[in-house]
Amino acid sequence: MKIKYLTLIALSAFVFEACNSANKSDKTADTVHNATTDVDSLNLPAPDTTASKTNFSKVVDWPTGKMPMAPEGFVVTRFADGMKSPRNIVIAPNGDILVALSNSERSTKEKIANAISGKSKSEVGGKSVNTIMLFRDANKDGKPELMETFLTGLNQPYGMAFIGNTFYVANTDGLWMFPYKSGDTKITAAGKKIVSLPAGGYNNHWTRNLLVSKAKDKIYISVGSGSNVGENGMEHEVRRAAILEVNPDGTGEKIYASGLRNPVGMDWAPSTNMLWTAVNERDGLGDDLVPDYITSVKPGGFYGWPYAYFGQHEDPRLKNANLEAVKKTIVPDVAVGSHTASLGLAFYTAAKFPVKYQGGAFIGQHGSWNRSVLAGYKVGFVPFKDGKPTAPMQDFLTGFIANADKSEVYGRPVGVAVANDGALLVADDVSGIIWRVAAK
Repeated sequence: MKIKYLTLIALSAFVFEACNSANKSDKTADTVHNATTDVDSLNLPAPDTTASKTNFSKVVDWPTGKMPMAPEGFVVTRFADGMKSPRNIVIAPNGDILVALSNSERSTKEKIANAISGKSKSEVGGKSVNTIMLFRDANKDGKPELMETFLTGLNQPYGMAFIGNTFYVANTDGLWMFPYKSGDTKITAAGKKIVSLPAGGYNNHWTRNLLVSKAKDKIYISVGSGSNVGENGMEHEVRRAAILEVNPDGTGEKIYASGLRNPVGMDWAPSTNMLWTAVNERDGLGDDLVPDYITSVKPGGFYGWPYAYFGQHEDPRLKNANLEAVKKTIVPDVAVGSHTASLGLAFYTAAKFPVKYQGGAFIGQHGSWNRSVLAGYKVGFVPFKDGKPTAPMQDFLTGFIANADKSEVYGRPVGVAVANDGALLVADDVSGIIWRVAAK
């Protein structure tokens, strides 16, 4: 096994969760569901394909004046609101803030099934806005003075990136490039599709994120699986559950890493040249399987999906299907809770936050549906030193759960980004808000 981080702290985290589960007196409190880092101390339960629970959250409006809660020493404000489904945030070279507005687009058959099962509107999806917005805080006061429609006519955009005079956007079915110069507030020129990507699939793993190499000579594209555990046949999973690497012109594609069920958030760990990703793991094995995780990504590495999870734990639904794949599965670095839908990832590279946060990772947890008690629905933080995690995940931005007993939530954080002024920006897609967290 690869990881042996902080066994005592890991065990303490489980004790804390047990105590928290026993105390349900505060019905508006966030449910804490933190896993640990050391796979040997995780004490993962036995997989049980009959224990799967369905508990879709119901979105209610934020009460007037109510905000998510950050630790003491921080202030939370609304940076922007009134949008439909802000999912991902990227900072332009000149400090402009770009927000991708997009959401699930499901078939009529899926919508009917979802309505029967009691899914809230936020789970059902609908026509995506397919737009990228631009915000500019010209006065540097934490409030945007300029809001512009940057780019439209897209197809479920998520990932955004810049290399020189080129802007890249990852639609669900392809990577596009557009001419851009620093300071542009709108793109009107025609774009060019340079990579076709597989689209559709289970639980709408439609998001395609982008990350540019430090040398600006490679682009990394995250592509989620088209199924839960390959139940439609692995011939339909080609170039999926993987991070792809391409040249800036779209040529030279190769599989950078595989076996990553739904890698979404990607970033470079400070002081290293190591790519990290946040991975949304599989469903159907019970409340506490399988832990979502953040992990360093080794070139050519295989992380288990669909045959194994969190190291060499074989998925019972694929028993003996590929034992060689199970044997070569890499243990991920940090578990961040089962069914939390950990989608956002950003390392804190500014100097405005207290020292304990500098160099650490913020994780946007969109929240569970396959768990009897809500999990996620918050932004977590993992401290790092010299590019390596030093402790399990801790809560950073909470208060998104309105009433745990009724499965009511105010919002669902997704993308996270560090603005040039050192503030953390958080996309809350179901409430249409970009939250700003700044040190006092």
